[in-house]
Amino acid sequence: MAQVTLFIVFFFISLINLKVDTEGAQLAPAAFIFGDSLVDVGNNNYLKLSLAKADFPHNGVDYPGQKATGRFCNGKNAADFLAEKLGLASPPPYLAVKSMPNKSEIYLTGVSFASGGAGIFNGTDDLYKQSIPLTKQVDFYISVYQDLVQNLGSTEAQNRLSKSIFTIVIGSNDVFGYVSSDSSLGKNSTPQQYADSMTSSLKDQLKRLHGAGARKFVVSGVGAVGCCPSQRLKNKTQECNADANNLAQLYNADLKPMLQGLKTELGDISYSYFDAYGVFQTFLQTPAKYGFTETKAACCGLGTLNAKVACLPISSYCSDRDDHVFWDLYHPTQAAASILADDIFDGTSQYTYPVNARELVAV
Repeated sequence: MAQVTLFIVFFFISLINLKVDTEGAQLAPAAFIFGDSLVDVGNNNYLKLSLAKADFPHNGVDYPGQKATGRFCNGKNAADFLAEKLGLASPPPYLAVKSMPNKSEIYLTGVSFASGGAGIFNGTDDLYKQSIPLTKQVDFYISVYQDLVQNLGSTEAQNRLSKSIFTIVIGSNDVFGYVSSDSSLGKNSTPQQYADSMTSSLKDQLKRLHGAGARKFVVSGVGAVGCCPSQRLKNKTQECNADANNLAQLYNADLKPMLQGLKTELGDISYSYFDAYGVFQTFLQTPAKYGFTETKAACCGLGTLNAKVACLPISSYCSDRDDHVFWDLYHPTQAAASILADDIFDGTSQYTYPVNARELVAV
């Protein structure tokens, strides 16, 4: 009997400890996500005219419930994994929340404004007819900020937002727009001029976010987008698109000093820059280290590299998604997204500067 009683005592102590650990796992009050299809969790589902959607099979085949949610992935994307690491539920799409009667309560822990096809510049979504460019995403955030101020008061809203994490993953569509064969952008500016303009425009939006309470930023550089299946398909040799990768690197080289300068200018911000290009290069150069066996072809699609036809219900998809870097023509698999999120959150100085996201939370 004494042993049973002792067991019950230890059982309840364990439950109490578990509850404490769980409650202590929330590292930030809220997470706000800005960006493109790499972190879109369903905003484009609500854009009636948009061709950039993922609300159909085989997207979501590995997502809880095996349901397509609007994520351009077989499962969770980097935004989902980052939220988990912060101890938060994945921020829901803003367009799903804005008309809800309890929207003010949902805003307290953050929402996502990310939209497939979006770019830093307005108009980079011309190919897909409709998305939410970064300027509009920031407009939407400012309306959320105003709602928080109205419901919490200016001081409490600012205090909450100053501890929240603002993640920006954008720029790939701007790169694709520049190197596209039917684009006039390349005729109007050099790659360096275009990269400078991308950086300057992003800086303007970061300053707008700062003016509406944002203080902690996670900013991702552009990955090796020239190596995604859609770009390899353009070369008979299936090599990476050098022009796209070059422009991505020029932009990334601009991004770090811009963030340093912005911190000097504003004084009260902190940031973590993530070298997505470098991490993707390690995927391609040492795939076995990460459990990958296929680095060129998409998992879901049809034709050469599974990239002649996009990931549609008529497409086939690979049986083992975890061994592919790419899910479809452009986007990483859940396995790759998980690794990217790990590096964003706990990465070394090789890929995160000046701190990783975990260290940013503690600032």
